[in-house]
Amino acid sequence: MSLSREQEIEIEAAVFRRLRDHLRARGDVQNIDLMNLAGFCRNCLSNWYRDAAEASGETMSKEASREIVYGMPYDEWRALHQKEAGDDKLAAFEQNRPKDESEPR
Repeated sequence: MSLSREQEIEIEAAVFRRLRDHLRARGDVQNIDLMNLAGFCRNCLSNWYRDAAEASGETMSKEASREIVYGMPYDEWRALHQKEAGDDKLAAFEQNRPKDESEPR
């Protein structure tokens, strides 16, 4: 299959929107669980979004990029969905967290 660059961009954008919407709908899935399982979370995704915006010459705050990913202000999402992480999840995160700045933040 041969796609034009424009088609690739359109498909990638659609995939991003689907992932974003899926994560918005799954407020029951905690960020620490995502980090421990996949090595990234909603905050990582919002950082990558901001990095891409800035690479294209747009200035974007962390709060603005998080609202794009979370679908609401981050503090509001935390109040609605975030639960206290247990010691086992925190220990797993510390063991598996990226050690190097080139990794997701």
